Amino acid sequence: MKRDGNELTGLAKLAYKPIGLIFGMIGGLVAGQVFALVWKRLSNEDETPQPLSNDYSTREVLLAATLQGAIFGLIKTAVDRYGMKGVRRFLDAPRAPVRSRTEV
Repeated sequence: MKRDGNELTGLAKLAYKPIGLIFGMIGGLVAGQVFALVWKRLSNEDETPQPLSNDYSTREVLLAATLQGAIFGLIKTAVDRYGMKGVRRFLDAPRAPVRSRTEV
């Protein structure tokens, strides 16, 4: 695996875990909504095909699953990348010096 030297390490990686989980849940919800909107536009139906439903052909179910996976993968990757970049930017940002009360 090629590394570019910008990976989160140690404490930063540990600090990112809960943030990454929250971003992941939000990304999953967004991906579900985006898929529902895309499927509604493509099929002119309000509901997405359920895998065990007899109302849809196997072709429709497999197409919907493929589209759903692609949308989910795209959104998850984008959320992970931009979330990590934001955390890295926050952790790497220069901090203002902390002044003690005696300096005031």
